[in-house]
Amino acid sequence: MPVYIAMLRGINVGPHKRMKMEKLRASCEALGCQQVKTYIQSGNVVLQAAKLSASSLAERMQKGIVADFGFSSDVILRTREELQKIVTRNPLLKEPGIDPSKLHVVFLSETPAPSAVKKLEALTLAPDRVRVSGKEIYFHFPNGVSGSSLWKHDLDRVLSVTGTMRNWRTVCVLDHMASESA
Repeated sequence: MPVYIAMLRGINVGPHKRMKMEKLRASCEALGCQQVKTYIQSGNVVLQAAKLSASSLAERMQKGIVADFGFSSDVILRTREELQKIVTRNPLLKEPGIDPSKLHVVFLSETPAPSAVKKLEALTLAPDRVRVSGKEIYFHFPNGVSGSSLWKHDLDRVLSVTGTMRNWRTVCVLDHMASESA
């Protein structure tokens, strides 16, 4: 069975949209997913599922979340192979002065329009760095996310695409978990 990585958006970050990871795992298992594992409390799930398109599985998970938790959450999915490429092809790791602990990846639901990418690049001010590659955006925020030039900008509005951000450590852990599940 293929291995997928699901990243839920906007859960457990404030007083709303709270979910326990045990219940999230059970929700995924009720959909027929197997070997369901979660990482930290921010909605990172590694699982095996029947071969489906990522959009079909994400839609099923989103419906399951509404049914089981009573609220909606966008689910961004990547296959194990896609995540491996995201990790190995991070363009910022090849640049000088990059601190991996300050790297982040935004996983998008679809590829943004070239005009939206240009707008994002114009909003990203030094010392921050951005590289867009398909449905991923790689960021280096040397002063942290809250100290970044993009802190006050809604990336969904800038790009007209839904996304969810993970720090580099989380991305690498999810990649390792997915490789172990294969």
